[in-house]
Amino acid sequence: MSHYEERLQNDLDAIRGKVDAVGKDVITAIQRACRSLLTFDRAEAAETIIGDMPINRAIRDIDKDCHFFVARHLPSAGILRFVSSVLRLTIAIERIGDYAAKIAREVVQLTGPVSDTVARDVELMSEQSVGMLKQSLRSFIEGDADHARGTMGMAAQVDSSFERVWADLLREGEEKSASMADLFALLTVFRRLERISDQAKNICEETVFAVTGQTKEPKTYRILFVDGPNSCWSPLAEAVAAKAFPNSGAYASAGWEPASAIDPALEAFLEAKGIPSRHNRPVPIPTTHDELDDYHVIVNLSSGLRDHLAEKPFKTVLLNWDLAPEGDVTEEQLDAVHKEIAFKTRELMEKLRGQDAD
Repeated sequence: MSHYEERLQNDLDAIRGKVDAVGKDVITAIQRACRSLLTFDRAEAAETIIGDMPINRAIRDIDKDCHFFVARHLPSAGILRFVSSVLRLTIAIERIGDYAAKIAREVVQLTGPVSDTVARDVELMSEQSVGMLKQSLRSFIEGDADHARGTMGMAAQVDSSFERVWADLLREGEEKSASMADLFALLTVFRRLERISDQAKNICEETVFAVTGQTKEPKTYRILFVDGPNSCWSPLAEAVAAKAFPNSGAYASAGWEPASAIDPALEAFLEAKGIPSRHNRPVPIPTTHDELDDYHVIVNLSSGLRDHLAEKPFKTVLLNWDLAPEGDVTEEQLDAVHKEIAFKTRELMEKLRGQDAD
């Protein structure tokens, strides 16, 4: 190894060592914040808040080292990918440190210790989130892309736990076992614990990029179009979206009072327009939380959906387009609504995926 190569490797190792150290500091901060919540230790919470300052300084020091490294070595290929990934990874780590401080600040504001149910939820979500964070940081430090890919799947467990926690907090509110202020504080705590897993997933994606050069695949959005009978307007929207943006989304349609058959006028219209029909018969809207949770967006084409939607998952976005005319379907209506759906669908998909939506 030449003197230059040795110096370059030493500088890389120094950056990697600092990332490892600040990652461990952030993990400790999260653990301390959660412990202060479980023990209602306001003193430890205060120390956790103060402890965020050295973490921020350490991250700024890493950023400075990365910029100095680039200026000194003019790296290319894999080394440049590593350094650029470190710069993005430090943003994720700093945010996680902020989450720890935020949890600790909420502890200071609580009026009393949490219930046994909430304590169990905190223990579960902190164990899951911190576990995922540890694995993601290990993947990055060791340059293990396969381990990073495997770690990303742990985010689903955290999301599932958050849904259960939400139900527990609602029950506490109904039973008035905690004040409204404390419930809002606890919701903030659990939201931050969930966000840790999101940031850990970002770290995993940076690991894959740094090691392989592969960038994150564009997200495919699952969209459900709904109206009452699911015999004309929602199947029309599903067919239009699938034809215009086949690679950007996965589309379905349903109705809360499904008719017995697809409207013949729609079938004739789609055939004349050269748009493949995707529906053989109307279907009912999903009724379970897990089924609805599969969709990123639910588009309501007529009024009345909320009366027939038992529960909307926290992360699912509900849009109201209110485009479905009442009464018998005419060719003029189909043509007008088709144009409006095409415009709104393009607008939606470009917001979700950008100008490259296809």
